Amino acid sequence: MPTIEVSHRDLCRLTGRNISVRDLEERGILYVKGEIDESSGNELKIDIKDTNRPDLWSAEGIARELRGQYGTETGIPKYNIKKSGLVVRVDKKLRAVRPYTTCAVVRSLKITDDVLSQMIQLQEKVAGTYGRNRKEVAIGVYDLHKIKGPIDFTTVKPTGIRFVPLEFTRKMTPKEILEKHPKGREYGHLLRGFREYPIFIDSAGEVLSIPPIINSNHTGKVTKRTRDVFIECSGFNLKFLGPAINILVTALADRGGIIESVEVQYQDRKITTPDLEPKSISLDVDYCNRVSGLNLKPEEMCLLLERSRYQARNRKNVIELLYPAYRQDIMHQRDVIEDVIISYGYNDIDPEPPKLATVGKSREIESFVERVTDAVTGLGLQEIITYILTNKENIFRRMNIPDGRVVEIENYVSSNWNVFRTWLLPGTLEFLSRNKHNEYSQRVFEIGDTVKLDPSRETKTRDVRKLCAAITDTRVGYEEISSILDALMRNLGTKYTLEPTNHGSFIHGRCARIVSRGSRIGFIGEINPLVLENFGLEKPVIAFEMDLEKIFESL
Repeated sequence: MPTIEVSHRDLCRLTGRNISVRDLEERGILYVKGEIDESSGNELKIDIKDTNRPDLWSAEGIARELRGQYGTETGIPKYNIKKSGLVVRVDKKLRAVRPYTTCAVVRSLKITDDVLSQMIQLQEKVAGTYGRNRKEVAIGVYDLHKIKGPIDFTTVKPTGIRFVPLEFTRKMTPKEILEKHPKGREYGHLLRGFREYPIFIDSAGEVLSIPPIINSNHTGKVTKRTRDVFIECSGFNLKFLGPAINILVTALADRGGIIESVEVQYQDRKITTPDLEPKSISLDVDYCNRVSGLNLKPEEMCLLLERSRYQARNRKNVIELLYPAYRQDIMHQRDVIEDVIISYGYNDIDPEPPKLATVGKSREIESFVERVTDAVTGLGLQEIITYILTNKENIFRRMNIPDGRVVEIENYVSSNWNVFRTWLLPGTLEFLSRNKHNEYSQRVFEIGDTVKLDPSRETKTRDVRKLCAAITDTRVGYEEISSILDALMRNLGTKYTLEPTNHGSFIHGRCARIVSRGSRIGFIGEINPLVLENFGLEKPVIAFEMDLEKIFESL
């Protein structure tokens, strides 16, 4: 979940009223689905609990929501767009490299320290979290007065041009930037394997940037003296690039900036961005009351939604809504109902005990899982929990195995979370990759659900409970992980055998299939170095994963 830092004074100035830190803690920040982690003088560190609302990842976004909830300014925010006359020409050579961009101009900015820090933070958070570490969305902000239009978005050979990258003083080729610049080393893998790299360059031959790596120091350095900016977002899908550019320009417009559109010319079409035309959805009043447990009249719902920055109109028990273009999380009536409840106040809802005629008890498999958890913990491993949603790259390509069949989300918000996991090991490796700074050895396990396609079920899917255990250290071997497996199976009273096998995720000759009572229940072995490299892991990893439900059924 994104954690952002804002100035309390700046937030109050943007909100239009003096709100105490205590009031923000008890009420205000709850409206943006967050909590204040730390308050130190004027500085607030806010943990936003929703990755689906990148428009809230800045002081401007939070203040915009608070103006509605505190009654300063309700209804849909209105933004005017003028024409800049600037054209960006997209080369067809980008089709396989980085094919799309959305652009905008924002003029008449008064950039203070607060504005600059929030601009940089929002850019990093949107590109890092929503944009999947710049893969889906990379963002560049430039001093417009140093650019001569039209701008070309094209490709260049790794040694085909030289320019000074941001915060450097000497000219470098794109190849040198990927090898020597800190940002090049961090994000260079996104351009690995391409013969030419994407580049923004103006009609005077001045380089704007090599996306998604680095801006140039000449055009891409925004300071407190900058008044007008050019913004571009580049990536692979306009579905993500559209909301990204909208979030950035509306944040700057809330600072007093004037938004201007840019014409983006592709080989087969022209688009004008940003597009801030409001989107629409309808809400059934009875359905809202049934789902929320509230008993609200249509007029009350309209008022609550106006505070959540919708434009609402009741038409015969159906509320017709318009909502801002910077929001990309509204896909169903339930998303709107959540906003109704947030405006109403979760803490103001009186809980009611469920009226059930049955006595609850845990399922037998849950008792079995508790037994397994106790056993693995007793063997010196620490339990972790990872997300059930992931992406195909994590569970297939980074694991060095061919793509398989998975349960996919049709209208996904982020390509980072668009399929249900089929096994636990990829999530475990990602966890280890994020904890390289912690002490070794690291001995972890997870017990969790995976989701498989099953045409025989009503939902066409089936949850499968699995166990994954992994150890990473400077020196680890197959014998260490196999001894943990053996101790666990003896504790459960289950006989098993190991059959040598090959698996793309494991080292050839150091992998076995786990077989119990004639059924194949999992894998064990040493992780393939290619997989370790894909996850950025620098030390060897040993692991096993098995199907707990098959063991439970056999017992």
